[in-house]
Amino acid sequence: MSSDPQTLGAIATALSLGLLGCGLRAGRKQRLLDDTPVSKALGVFIGEVEIEGACVLSEPFTAHLSGQRCAIYRWSVEEQWERWETETYTDKDGKTRTRQVLRSGWTTVAEGGESSGFYVQDETGYVWVRPKGAEIELLTMFSASADRGDDLYHEKGPAEEIDDSTGRRRFFETGMPVGTRLFVRGRARERTDIVAAEIAEDPRAEMFIISPRKESDLSAGREGAYWTWCVLGFLLAIIAACGFAATEIGFRGAAPWWGGIAYVLAWLGGWVWMVYNSLVGLRLRVQQAWSLIDVQLKRRADLIPPLVACVQGYRDHEAKVQAAIAELRAQAAAGGRVNALTPTLTALQEAYPDLRAQESFRELHANLVETEQRIALARNYYNDSATFHNTRLERVPDRYVANLLKMQPAALFAATGFERAAVGVKF
Repeated sequence: MSSDPQTLGAIATALSLGLLGCGLRAGRKQRLLDDTPVSKALGVFIGEVEIEGACVLSEPFTAHLSGQRCAIYRWSVEEQWERWETETYTDKDGKTRTRQVLRSGWTTVAEGGESSGFYVQDETGYVWVRPKGAEIELLTMFSASADRGDDLYHEKGPAEEIDDSTGRRRFFETGMPVGTRLFVRGRARERTDIVAAEIAEDPRAEMFIISPRKESDLSAGREGAYWTWCVLGFLLAIIAACGFAATEIGFRGAAPWWGGIAYVLAWLGGWVWMVYNSLVGLRLRVQQAWSLIDVQLKRRADLIPPLVACVQGYRDHEAKVQAAIAELRAQAAAGGRVNALTPTLTALQEAYPDLRAQESFRELHANLVETEQRIALARNYYNDSATFHNTRLERVPDRYVANLLKMQPAALFAATGFERAAVGVKF
């Protein structure tokens, strides 16, 4: 029938466009991974971030099958069955007949798991991650099979068997053990319990991924998916053209080429759209990174002077107290009567006493170091973002889209001539 090739062509066209959309989506995610610099834990700011570090949890779960200490784990037990079933079929003469067929399969007889938020730790600090809603890749922690005679069969599985059981079970467990090196890509926000950032599910997030794989491996996987979907879409476009070109008389041989050309044009339009959005996203990320430097400078200006004033007040108060005590000691040594003097004062030695304000000085020092680290990380993040942006503008073929849009490279941060000096700390 002449309508069959046309129907095939319509279906192939729809599938071809669907595969093209999947390919462009994978390519867009690859660019998001490549264009976002990896932040340090101390330098995680509000917005889209990537971070690498170890999974840390103070009270981890104990996995059901492997016994490992985990932040997340999932387990299942499957039992094999085998039975004869009646099957209805049509023989070569068109008659309906029945026959007995031996079938087998696996049924899940038990499953479970637990999940909790966790910290991602690197050399600069911790960031809390809430895994709900994330695309999580777990490690295989346990995989084994057992027969009725094995201890594992009833120790970790249910006591009762299913109907038609063969007496064989499979045990499987995946999870995220504490200490696993993780890559997390998501959107950071302010925590509600303390003044700190956390990475959690957000409808504005471009991607939310938690994986034990490296960023480069995830990017390579998205790139492979991009080309796979696009090539399959191209082949389906040719099949669609063949379906539309088929007639009762014959087949017009040039039609497949027109289908391929139409697909390439559609792909080119989608590619330009993808590259343009990627470059715009990079430009906005550079602007955001520059504003983060000002945020940290504002934090330093607001935080350090009051802390210095508090420490100075504590120091001056302690100095007055020490001076008063020394005077009382001198009066006591001269034999005078000192009403406020207690027997404890006469037992004190004339050694330098411990500076009781030293804890305040330590806290001030820690805040100074952390503040300067935050500013340095913000500057590094800006330079990384600007470098990614400038590299995209020069890379072929992205540079052709950038030239059409007249995009300019971003200037890297330079300390020379920088007038926003650090807050002076003097005592």
